[in-house]
Amino acid sequence: MSDTATLDAIRVDFDAPDNVPRDRIVDLGFAMGNVPNDLVDPYEPVGWLAGADVPRLLFNPPASHGLGAISGNRTGSWVVSHYEDIERVYSDNEHFSNAGTAEFQRLIGETFKSIPLAIDPPDHQKYRLFLMPYFSPARITRDLEPRIRRICVEMIEAVAEKGEVDMAWDFARVFPVRIFMGLMGFPDEKFTQFLDWEWDILHSGSLEKMQAALRGVLDYLRGFIAEKEREPDEHLVSAIVHGKVEGRALTEDEKIGTVWFLWLGGLDTVAATIAQMFRRLALQPELQARIRREPGIINSAVEEFLRTQPILSSARSAKLDFEWHGIQVRKGDTFQCLNPAGNFDPARFENPREFDPERKANRHFTFVGGVHICLGAHLARRELRVLLEEWFARIPEFRVKPGADTTVFPGLLSIRNLPLVWKAG
Repeated sequence: MSDTATLDAIRVDFDAPDNVPRDRIVDLGFAMGNVPNDLVDPYEPVGWLAGADVPRLLFNPPASHGLGAISGNRTGSWVVSHYEDIERVYSDNEHFSNAGTAEFQRLIGETFKSIPLAIDPPDHQKYRLFLMPYFSPARITRDLEPRIRRICVEMIEAVAEKGEVDMAWDFARVFPVRIFMGLMGFPDEKFTQFLDWEWDILHSGSLEKMQAALRGVLDYLRGFIAEKEREPDEHLVSAIVHGKVEGRALTEDEKIGTVWFLWLGGLDTVAATIAQMFRRLALQPELQARIRREPGIINSAVEEFLRTQPILSSARSAKLDFEWHGIQVRKGDTFQCLNPAGNFDPARFENPREFDPERKANRHFTFVGGVHICLGAHLARRELRVLLEEWFARIPEFRVKPGADTTVFPGLLSIRNLPLVWKAG
């Protein structure tokens, strides 16, 4: 089926704003990571949206259920699916705003901003400069990599002789969160509670559960901030609490806004990436064999796993009226950047559906782009590289446990369980 015919099949009737052409209204719910499949490349159903015959701006009606409905967007969103257009939305700060992004706290009446994610330039820069030293490659190498490697080796050796592990639930869900909690200075005993709160906020689809979790985590974080104000330590929350932005101490809203954003961003994305990465390795033993045979390609392989596993599609809003691709955009219109399409755009990537562990110039959008590129990107890359290095040094060829369900949500929901087996000893 051609791209045009596929587009015809998903067109819907919706009473859209009058600046939206009727032929651009399509149901793109399937592309938002909420529909599972069992493909080796679970993002394959979305890639065609970057095709040359697909209009550069599509319009997706508001969600009728789940997080999209709870967020309160009642008008729908423009969707950009081609690499060049996604790059513009992420980098054109004159026309596009990040204000309000991921501010779930509004659901319980909180008014503080998520810092630095929901702050536009020029103010964004001062918060970014404040936080960047804690996430720089040099700091990660010096201060964090020894801990990353120690935890990684400990967790692998705990399962090596068993010959099996649930890679999603018992490993991917745990490994990056242990690193994050050590970085922030959170106590280990909050691990399970944090993951429960995070699941209810991002995945429950229940307003009641989201609100309860938000109240729980924000009460805890405010108490933790107060504790660090009284008793400073060497960890990141303490550094934020006692730090200065442009020579002044942070306000209470800035403290909770920064700690909250780091908490929200530190619990889920790397876990989903690890689960999907090992699912692909288990389903493609030839890829396992190549990385095991050529460990020097691990860095570029990690980048290709990231390109082919875009966990999030980020949103922006129009800051003013302007014309784009023949469409009259209005101030306040929402734009969804469809990273699972942009990362497979044939205009940018040669043979985009091919997994090439040595791909060059692999500038993907999995960590978004522009000034809001993921603050923890260096940390995430290091965690994934160390994991592959230590795993292949200790675990022989592995596969999915016979009879196990290998379906995956191609997005943040990802995989809850992924039992892997290998020949122990």
